[in-house]
Amino acid sequence: MGKLPTRVHAQLEAHIETLARKLGMGHALAIIVGTVIGSGVFITLPIVARATGSPWLAAGAWLLGGLLWIPQIFVLSELATAYPDQGFGYLYLRKAGSPMLAFLYVWTAFITSDTPSISIIALIAISSLTVFWPFLQDPWTAKMLACLMIVLLTLPHIRDVRRGGNLQIVLTIAKISPLLLLIVIGFYHFGSASLSLSGSAQNGNLFSLLLAGTTATVWSYAGFPNILYMAGEIENPRRTLPRALIGSVAGVTLAYLLISLATSAIIPYAELAAISGAFANPFAYLPAWAGIAGGFLAIAAFVSMVGALNGCIMVQPRLEYAVARDGLFFKSFAAVHPKFHTPYLSILIQSGLAILLTLIGGIEPLLGYFTLSYVLQNALVYGSIFWLRRRPDYNPGYRTPAWRSMTGLAIFSQLFLAYGTFLTYSSTGVLASVALILSGVPVYFYFRLQRHPCEGDNPPQGQTNHNPGGDSCAK
Repeated sequence: MGKLPTRVHAQLEAHIETLARKLGMGHALAIIVGTVIGSGVFITLPIVARATGSPWLAAGAWLLGGLLWIPQIFVLSELATAYPDQGFGYLYLRKAGSPMLAFLYVWTAFITSDTPSISIIALIAISSLTVFWPFLQDPWTAKMLACLMIVLLTLPHIRDVRRGGNLQIVLTIAKISPLLLLIVIGFYHFGSASLSLSGSAQNGNLFSLLLAGTTATVWSYAGFPNILYMAGEIENPRRTLPRALIGSVAGVTLAYLLISLATSAIIPYAELAAISGAFANPFAYLPAWAGIAGGFLAIAAFVSMVGALNGCIMVQPRLEYAVARDGLFFKSFAAVHPKFHTPYLSILIQSGLAILLTLIGGIEPLLGYFTLSYVLQNALVYGSIFWLRRRPDYNPGYRTPAWRSMTGLAIFSQLFLAYGTFLTYSSTGVLASVALILSGVPVYFYFRLQRHPCEGDNPPQGQTNHNPGGDSCAK
């Protein structure tokens, strides 16, 4: 990833191009639902249970976690239809007039949230199979198999974006039925003693318990903006993106609320809270079903994780592609395969780094590492709308209702959750995240010095750029 030989650099320059719009509404919904509903049902429920100490307070945390997304989704829908191109937060912050914050957004996402999310999901997927093969509880065995899974799912996305999108649809459909079955069975257990427990909620401050529990849900709700990383590959984005985003946040919030209650009704609450960094399997607690249902849900969980992992590997490298295309990141990330027309080097590099993180990290430390950076990134993105609305080229296909209030709520919710990370996760992962965010400042100035002299950050308004992802002048 250092300085490339002249011949290789010339080849990469020749392969930089705009990606085609090949993905429809079905792909958009599958990417959102597939990346949001993944590990949240199976790995985060015990963390929320431990943080709140009460099944009903835990359900409240899941509901609040979804409600906090409503103003965020409104703002994101407006920004996405104003600038339906690759890059998401990087694109919005750059157009808002802050190239440094735009770069720090990419750096933070690449190092502390997007890449770790691939590692976390892969480890959780392997963890779900321990019901069949207990030897997978060995950390190094699990890590090696998680790395293999990342490799296998990376390959289809190098070949064709539509093929990867079709795979995402199949995996998303496969994960829905078991979750509906869990909800139905959970309703038959709503009279259980587990749901009547108040637990440690009596021994703590209600606000702090709810805040800690809501913060623990951040990982489970974190996939909504992923589709915007590749907005430049969505057909009819001004119509497709708002519908996909708003519809999915309502459906996912309801699903998480019901799954939380169903799981709390089936698993004794003290046992649910005691599970840490591992897979929670409600079906294993059903006497009549324990022999087969535990294995059934384990398979369903594995398929769900694979769907989430597939979506992350597909979507996230588009962010580095966008910033590299503007000359503010390693040029190799902007290379588009001459035959397959995918940002293949960006995909390969991110998967490679995810494999490294998988080998050196564990699930719960990575979650704390992820959560703080993720909510701070979001706060920056939402704030950009105040500057973007002043631009003459700002013409969104969707307008946020009461946009100032909604934007204020969106930003406040992220600061609220940032504080909550210190209550929920170990300080090691959180402080590591802060250090890595700040490390992006010198890296930004390095790339600024490497750019072509004509590549200004704020060219005259109305200037046509060769690069649709940024505001730099044509080379």
